[in-house]
Amino acid sequence: MKKKGISRKQAIKKLGKYAALTAIGTFAILNPKKAQASSAPPNPWWGD
Repeated sequence: MKKKGISRKQAIKKLGKYAALTAIGTFAILNPKKAQASSAPPNPWWGD
């Protein structure tokens, strides 16, 4: 019977790449300067 799948070493390597991409994506989305720049300006007629 042949063993299917990938080795532990290959799995860890793939997981590391996925984690790095996730971290970069999260940082890009949650970067305060970019988030502030892309948000809409406050409504001048709302409350006072």
